[in-house]
Amino acid sequence: MDELLGRAWWMLALRGAAGILFGLLALFWPGLTLLLLVGMFAAYALIGGIAAVSAAIRHRSIRTDWWIPLLLGLCTIAAGLIAVAAPGITALVLIAVMGANAIVTGVLDLIAGVRLKRRGRTEWLLFFIGILSVLFGIFVLIVPGAGALALVWMIGTYAIVTGALLLVLGLVARNWRSAVLRDQQNTPLHS
Repeated sequence: MDELLGRAWWMLALRGAAGILFGLLALFWPGLTLLLLVGMFAAYALIGGIAAVSAAIRHRSIRTDWWIPLLLGLCTIAAGLIAVAAPGITALVLIAVMGANAIVTGVLDLIAGVRLKRRGRTEWLLFFIGILSVLFGIFVLIVPGAGALALVWMIGTYAIVTGALLLVLGLVARNWRSAVLRDQQNTPLHS
């Protein structure tokens, strides 16, 4: 998993940058209409999902656990497509889609974190992102009646925090591939 993320570090960085951009737009433009919020969420989900699917498919021959980022990307793309296909949905449905997406992606990030830990990596950022995503998703589903402005602020803050963490993780993961290659070169072959 660390080699896969090392090769696809740009996927994490792109997810992070998209999250930060989405969060900043939501915070600095709080008078958004629901339709614009749906469009911004759809763009955020589609960009992040396409990046994850692309990286998984590109590197599927490297690792057997390439399906984790693939599943993450497909779930995120599905959430974005739902938002695009039904832009007139109510705020409650939008909140449910965002909450469910956050829970699913959080769980998948936690699975990836466990796999990294098994390989000797102690990458706490992925665990933190996963936990934050799951907690955000649960909160959003439990308190769906939040006002539109409160929703925009909550979503914007969540997107910026997780986006910044993903961006940092992507930059850190960029060095993992060279570390794995170095470790492989230093490991003696057994006959």
